[in-house]
Amino acid sequence: MSEVMHTITRVESTIHSWLGRNSVRLLRISMGSIILLFGFLKYFPGVSPAEHMVETVSRMLTLGLMPDRLVMVGFATVECVIGLSVITGVGLRLVIYPMALWAVGILLPLVLMPGELFSGPDHMPNLEGQYVLKDVILLTATMVIADAAVRAGRPRTYGASGTWQ
Repeated sequence: MSEVMHTITRVESTIHSWLGRNSVRLLRISMGSIILLFGFLKYFPGVSPAEHMVETVSRMLTLGLMPDRLVMVGFATVECVIGLSVITGVGLRLVIYPMALWAVGILLPLVLMPGELFSGPDHMPNLEGQYVLKDVILLTATMVIADAAVRAGRPRTYGASGTWQ
C-alpha cells in the first residue's frame, strides 16, 4: 500500500510542479489570443459580436461626440496591442495598467445597459448579456496575469516565516 501512495505522491508532485511552471504562461497565451482575436474582429464593420455594445457605451460616455468608427478602430487597436503583449510577454509590465482599465471597461455594459443585456425571460441574460458576463472571468484572469507580471519583476526575499517570497 505504501508503494501505491508513494507513486500517487510522485505523480501529484509532478503535476503540481508542471502547473507551477506553466499555468500562468498558458493563461497569458490563451487570454492574449482571445483579446487579440476579438480586437481584430472590431476592425471589420458588422463582424464583432461586441460592436453594438462598444458603440452604445461609447455614445453614453462621450455624449455621442466620438464617431463610432473611430471608437471601434481605437478599441480594436488597444485590444490588439494588449493581446500581443499578453501572448508574447513583451512589455507586459507596462501593458497591465491599460489592461486593467480594459478589463473594467468590458464590464461597463452591465452598468450602463442592463435593460438590453437582461431582456430574456424573467430578466435572464440574453446572448449579449452572457457575452458580457463571461468577461468577469477575463477580469479575474487579468488580475492573475498582472500579479504574476509584477512578481516576476521583484527580487525574491527570504521572509520571516523562513520561506522564499
